Amino acid sequence: MSTQVTSAPERESSQARRTTYFLLREAGIGIALLLIIVFFSVFAPRFASLANLSNILTQISINTVIAVGMTFVILLGGIDLSVGAVLALCTVVAGLTMTSTAFPEPVAIGLAVLASLAVGSAAGLFNGFVAERWKIHSFIVTLGMLNIARGAALQISGSRTIFSFPAGFNQFGTQTILGVPVIFVIALTLVFLGRFVLVRTVFGRIIYAIGNNEEAVRLSGHTPSFYKIAAFTITGLCVGVAAIMYMLRLNIASPILGVGFELNAIAAVVIGGTSMSGGKGSMIGTFLGACIIGVLNNGLLLLGMGDFARQMVTGFIIIFAVIIDTYRVRLSVQMAD
Repeated sequence: MSTQVTSAPERESSQARRTTYFLLREAGIGIALLLIIVFFSVFAPRFASLANLSNILTQISINTVIAVGMTFVILLGGIDLSVGAVLALCTVVAGLTMTSTAFPEPVAIGLAVLASLAVGSAAGLFNGFVAERWKIHSFIVTLGMLNIARGAALQISGSRTIFSFPAGFNQFGTQTILGVPVIFVIALTLVFLGRFVLVRTVFGRIIYAIGNNEEAVRLSGHTPSFYKIAAFTITGLCVGVAAIMYMLRLNIASPILGVGFELNAIAAVVIGGTSMSGGKGSMIGTFLGACIIGVLNNGLLLLGMGDFARQMVTGFIIIFAVIIDTYRVRLSVQMAD
C-alpha cells in the first residue's frame, strides 16, 4: 500500500493559497464597509459628523463583544440563541448587586462586574455541557436557556427596571480615550484578544480543526467536548462583559433587555465571513461584520427609515451573506486543492 507524501514546497504553496483567500475575503468585507460609509456620507445628513461617528462606535461595541464570543461557537458549527436573554439576566444581577447598600460603592461596583461575568460564564457552561453530555444540538439547548434566563431575570428583578447606579460607574461609561468612547476600546481589545486566541494558540487551532473534521481531532488524542464546552463558556463570558458595557452606556438594568441581540451577533459573524457549517472564519471579519450592521442601522435611520424596515434590511443581508458563503466555501476548497 502506497502513502501519498506532500512535499514541503507543496504544503507551503497550499498554505499560501489559503492565506491569500482569507486576506482577500477580509479585504472584500472591508471594501464593502468603506463603500457603505461613502454612500451614507454623501446621502445621509450628519452621518460624517464627529458626533455621529462617535455614536456609531458606541452603538457597535455591545454587538461586537457578543459576536466575538459567538464566533467561537459558530466556528464549531454550533449556535447560541440565548445571548440576549443571558445579557438581561447579567444586567439584573449586576444591577441589584451594585445598588445594594450592603457594600461600599467601589466594592459594590467590583462585585457587580464579577457577578455579571460569573452569571454569563455559568450560562455558557450550562449550554455547552448539556449539548455535549446528551448530544443535543446547541440550537435546542440555547433556545431552552433563552427562556430560562429571561424568566430568571423577570423573577429576580420583580419585572422592574433597575437604575441609580453609583456616580463613579456612570461617569466611567462616558469617558473617552483620545476621543474614542471607552466601551469601544473595550470591544476592540476583546476583538484582538479573540483573534490572538484563534490564530496564535493551540486552543484556537483545535477550534478550527473541530469545525472542519471533529473525528480527526478525536483520533489525534484531543477531546472535542472539552473545547466545545469551553467555546460556549467563552461566549457566556463575552455576554457578561457586554452586559456591563450596556449598563455603562444606558445606566439601566432590565429583564427585558437584549431582545434580538442574538440575531445581530449571528449576522455580524456570518456577514464577516464565518461559515455556519464551521471551520472557516476570522475575528477581524466578525468585527467588520459588526461595523457593517452598525453603520447600516445608523445610516438608514438618518435617511428616515423606521425600525421595521431596518429589521427587514438586516434580514435580507443575513440571507445574502449565507448565499455568498456557499460560494466562498467552494472557492476555498478550490484554492486549497
